[in-house]
Amino acid sequence: VEFEDPLILLYDKKISSVQSILPLLEQVAKVQKPLLLMAEDVDGEALAMLIVNKLRGGLKVAAVKAPGFGDNRKAMLQDLAVITGAEMVSEELGGKLEDLTLESLGTAKKVSISKDESVILDGLGEKALIEERCEQIRSAIEGSSSEYEKDKLKERLAKISGGVAVIKVGGASEVEVGEIKDRLNDALNATKAALEEGIVSGGGTALLRASKKLDGLKLDNFEQQVGVDAIKAALKRPCMQIASNAGEEGAVVVAEILKSEDQNHGFNAAAGEYVDLIKTGIIDPTKVVRTALADAASVATLMTTTEAIIAEEVEADA
Repeated sequence: VEFEDPLILLYDKKISSVQSILPLLEQVAKVQKPLLLMAEDVDGEALAMLIVNKLRGGLKVAAVKAPGFGDNRKAMLQDLAVITGAEMVSEELGGKLEDLTLESLGTAKKVSISKDESVILDGLGEKALIEERCEQIRSAIEGSSSEYEKDKLKERLAKISGGVAVIKVGGASEVEVGEIKDRLNDALNATKAALEEGIVSGGGTALLRASKKLDGLKLDNFEQQVGVDAIKAALKRPCMQIASNAGEEGAVVVAEILKSEDQNHGFNAAAGEYVDLIKTGIIDPTKVVRTALADAASVATLMTTTEAIIAEEVEADA
């Protein structure tokens, strides 16, 4: 669901009664604007009425659960109130849904709602109040001794101070658009992973150099040496395969890279030359490399203890 220039109601309790929101709905209907209800929950008569309204094609109304739990939910609703210029309705402070006017509602240029998340674009709250709210959260982060609380505060700060970008994807066909969209999703996920744990040089170079760390490993027996040799060989394969795909001899490229002590020195397969990978922009998120290695090791371990594996039959070339 997407709304343009919606009115936004923020409420810290459940909305169950139709009578509690009916006066507000009548006011919204007069200005003919979509309405977003954000509350702890919407159920009972209120939910039934909204469903019937949707089926009949009446007032554009959407209801979503407020993010977070307990005190954190209230704090996040207050953040949203600042972002959208709304007045958060709280019964603890004497607020009542029946007394609401349009002036109590917030607004934004666009709201996008899906099954799992809601995105408010360009809330029209006052910039000065938003910055003041950010400073309050920063002060709370500095004064907190709980790592859990700090993480929640940082999450709130990121949401209230960060921006939201809209990436429009176009193409000559539906297949092309789908392909570009998948690539963009991969890039976005990689960027998020890079923000979490940083980056390493790409092209399989990070794994290749990690293999050298196994050279001086002290082992107790031959079986352990076999395991280490297998891991070393596996760590070299990504770089060798990339070089091979580019028409180069994989073993030669690996040997050339390992000659250099520069951790960023590697092979640019697209240009066919050795470069500083970080400066060239050939990078991988550390988290992606780490989890790929861990997952591969997990699968390999499982396969070594498996008596039989079921696979699809490979058809012979005609």
